[in-house]
Amino acid sequence: MIRLIFYVERLFVLKEKEDVGDLVKQVHYTEVDLEEPDEEGIKDLRVRWLISKKDGAENFAMRLFEIQPNGHSPLHQHDWEHEVFILEGNGVTRDKINEKPFKQGDVIFVPSMEWHQFINTAEDTLKLLCLIPYK
Repeated sequence: MIRLIFYVERLFVLKEKEDVGDLVKQVHYTEVDLEEPDEEGIKDLRVRWLISKKDGAENFAMRLFEIQPNGHSPLHQHDWEHEVFILEGNGVTRDKINEKPFKQGDVIFVPSMEWHQFINTAEDTLKLLCLIPYK
């Protein structure tokens, strides 16, 4: 019975949002600002925060990185994981010791506290989706 009540309450909340047109965010990714992060160790990398806290996302952010040829993210680590999908291009992931190639269509999981870096080794722009949790 408690589950049914929660379900009914959730439908009511969704209906209220639907009435004002705020149920979902739907935009073409090019409508989202392409930002240049101010972080040491970045070369020729820009990011679009496709879905973030400013959209009401409480648990995860979805980012689209665009890395130019020979560009890269910083070699870094942090206490959250990444889920990555390679949309276009190819390159390598690097930790402090190894490099591993990736290509369009690959999926990459980076556990928390793992050293990692994404490097574009191709002649075209590398585009990758990166999802991160909010803590």
